[in-house]
Amino acid sequence: MFSARHVEAGSECLYNIISQQYGAEKYRLTKVKGAAMGKGIRVTVWNEGVHEKNNDIVRKLYPKGMGYPIAQYLRKQEGIGPVRISELDQKDQGLSERVLKNADVMTWWGHVAHDRVTDENAARVQQRVLEGMGLVVLHSGHLSKPFTRLMGTGCMLKWREIGERERIWVVDPAHPIADGLPEYIELEHTEMYGEHFDIPQPDQLVFISWFQGGEVFRSGCCWHRGRGKVFYFRPGHETFPIYHNEQVLKVIYNGIRWAAPCGVTKIVRDHFPPIESV
Repeated sequence: MFSARHVEAGSECLYNIISQQYGAEKYRLTKVKGAAMGKGIRVTVWNEGVHEKNNDIVRKLYPKGMGYPIAQYLRKQEGIGPVRISELDQKDQGLSERVLKNADVMTWWGHVAHDRVTDENAARVQQRVLEGMGLVVLHSGHLSKPFTRLMGTGCMLKWREIGERERIWVVDPAHPIADGLPEYIELEHTEMYGEHFDIPQPDQLVFISWFQGGEVFRSGCCWHRGRGKVFYFRPGHETFPIYHNEQVLKVIYNGIRWAAPCGVTKIVRDHFPPIESV
């Protein structure tokens, strides 16, 4: 328990931990306005942007693109700074050095054009995660180049598209990504993903999904990679209004806050001289 009546939280990470555990109001927490803190978490919403151009159902559901409702929701949330939408058909595929350098967290949705993302850009995203950028991978992004590179496995699974019910159960209710959620989220119509999901054992498992057809799936998984964090969240099939669901958007927001950079600012590796006299 904290004894001080006034705590200055010098990082988003520390502020979030203390406020969630003990209450910012009770301990009069304030955020110190530094370069990062003054602007909040900088988010890039990366969206493939292909289905919206060639599928009437998707175009009707997401007339401004699948990334738009995510970005609009995030812009209204506490602790979020500038939110950028990047797409595959933009310059440098929306993955330039400048874009990545100015992102604290990137969300990633892709499906039919994984192979069009260049190896160079995929490696750039991977490197930024290792350096500390958070990555929130959504739905079919499980087969994206950045995610498979970071996982080191095939990342394939079972799937079926018949519009069945999904019930997303919270299995780690104390995890920050579950903050403010009910025990489960129910989606009336969605695409099924089933086990076995070819991923490394998650560092933390937040959600497990049940589907009307009988399958289950690890639908909310967390990993640490280098100085960065990766969160995979399953819902998001393009022909259903998944990203108009407030609870789904709340999970993405919580995932971004969890994945945001925090902790040690510099790590020294390689040959290292002794600190004490030897």
